[in-house]
Amino acid sequence: MLRKAILLLFTLVSTIIMAQTHLFKGNSSYTSDILYSWDGKKLYRGNSTYTSDILYTFDGKHVFRGNSSYTSDILYSWDGKHVYRGNSSYTSDILYTWDGKKLYRGNSTYTSDILYTFDGKHVYRGNSSYTSDILYSFDGPLPLPVMMMVIQ
Repeated sequence: MLRKAILLLFTLVSTIIMAQTHLFKGNSSYTSDILYSWDGKKLYRGNSTYTSDILYTFDGKHVFRGNSSYTSDILYSWDGKHVYRGNSSYTSDILYTWDGKKLYRGNSTYTSDILYTFDGKHVYRGNSSYTSDILYSFDGPLPLPVMMMVIQ
């Protein structure tokens, strides 16, 4: 019984580690339309997981350029609600505000400042939820700061 439990746990952990999220163009889910791949820490170009194809690294708080984790390579910071320029957390450096479904310009939550809408599987232009306004689709979890790097 213990052996089966260990095997099940190993399989589950391996599946989670190997799981990858893909970002597709438009409303597609075809492999040929994969623009980016996310492994839980790094964003890759296309359907790749090669080190040479790493575009960004995310540690849960900062988005770094490429495969770096150096403070000098921080592009954006994230506090769960706001995306800041560089390694800042100053109000004056807020680039985007997130309410859980919509991404707003700056420190605003006005309807006129909605840049993108998310429904869990799609990114829509502005305040839309029409199929014709789908810019990107994804097949798993993708942190907002990482998604923002590819949709801006």
